Amino acid sequence: MHYYAYLYCVKRETEIARVTLAGSVVNLLLVGLKAFAGLAGHSAAMISDAVHSLSDFITDIVVLVFVRVSARPQDEGHDYGHGKYETVATLFIGLALAAAAVGIVVSGAQKLASWLKGEELPAPGMLALWAALISIVVKELLYQYTRLKGKKLDSPALVANAWHHRSDALSSIGAAIGIGGAILLGKRWTVLDPLASIVVGAMLVKVAWDLLGPSFGELTDSSLPADTENEMLEIIKAVPGVEDPHNLRTRRVGNRIAAEVHIRLDGSLSLADAHDKASEVERRLRQRFGPQSHITVHMEPLDKRHQ
Repeated sequence: MHYYAYLYCVKRETEIARVTLAGSVVNLLLVGLKAFAGLAGHSAAMISDAVHSLSDFITDIVVLVFVRVSARPQDEGHDYGHGKYETVATLFIGLALAAAAVGIVVSGAQKLASWLKGEELPAPGMLALWAALISIVVKELLYQYTRLKGKKLDSPALVANAWHHRSDALSSIGAAIGIGGAILLGKRWTVLDPLASIVVGAMLVKVAWDLLGPSFGELTDSSLPADTENEMLEIIKAVPGVEDPHNLRTRRVGNRIAAEVHIRLDGSLSLADAHDKASEVERRLRQRFGPQSHITVHMEPLDKRHQ
């Protein structure tokens, strides 16, 4: 079982690395495109968008490093493996996304304040608009691809990184609205840029919060959802001869689950038969929740009160 679990982890790590590398290449190309378009097109919004893409590239590197570490098998210093390194990566991505979101809001608010004071905001060029439109399409496609793979591989870090891709697409939408409005409606409407940035930044704060919550929960050993625990109890009850599963304790270790449970068995069973029952409970739970799951079963004799 441990051998197959190791092969699963290696295959999973390779797939996550492949998806993340594809995203990092796209992000690096977009950084160059946006920076050039922002400078040549005189667009502060596009330069800010380039910085956002740079933060995406940095988080790609974080995912590559931490997921590789999280795939390592258990050792003397990590009896439950290294799965929580992936949770740490998700936490870092959430924090980076929150920082980018706050930066967008602050920058937009400063520009809005300047406009309200009568300052004329610079009008961007068509090159910046085209860069924003290209970024929207590319990053939304990258979001869909990365999120699909993240769900399939049960990787919270990959799903978090997918949302970072979408955050870049959303910021590009804000930039496109501001740039397009300034071009089509004239300099008087350049205020659309900071207004759109504030709205997009607020949306990104919500996304970052949704990512950070589960990460903090996993790092503080929060239990699995109630419906998941109830499903586990039903699986255990379905094993013939197993009665009264209780004292169920659960938590997540990266993409893996850890569960401890007490079961009651006929006290007249031999040690070998009782062990087989416990092993069957472990087998069924691993079949449902993955071969790398950490399952511990404590056996108790069934007394008259539970017959």
